[in-house]
Amino acid sequence: MTAQPVVRVGVGAFVVRADGKFLLGLRASSHGAGTWQLPGGHLEVGESWGDCGAREVLEEAGVKVGTPTFVAVTNDVFDPTSKHYVTIFVKADCIDVDPVAQVLEPEKCKCWEWVSWEQVFASESGYRPLFMPMTHLREQLAKQPW
Repeated sequence: MTAQPVVRVGVGAFVVRADGKFLLGLRASSHGAGTWQLPGGHLEVGESWGDCGAREVLEEAGVKVGTPTFVAVTNDVFDPTSKHYVTIFVKADCIDVDPVAQVLEPEKCKCWEWVSWEQVFASESGYRPLFMPMTHLREQLAKQPW
């Protein structure tokens, strides 16, 4: 008997500095390698969206954030037979005044950059090749949500 594919839940966190720039990373894993995405990961059983976002940011970049709030959700079908995600986006402000993002999981992320909303979302073509959930978010939001 073949296992039925399941829809997974991912959380992406807009980690926002005092100047309004947010953290964006270059994916290194095979799933979306070479595209840019927010820090984030899989929602664990019993975990809130906000807790997941804050945990993933600390695990991936070493940045401490305040309490995350909901921004948006996207439906991301990478492969209709095997890979489908619902991605929940949250926003959290950095606790540190001048946060330094570290690459703590180099097998998943090559580098982090602080970018502006306009750099990433202002043009239709986009700032960089974005991970599918980010592309869907750009299509969904006309302006900065916070």
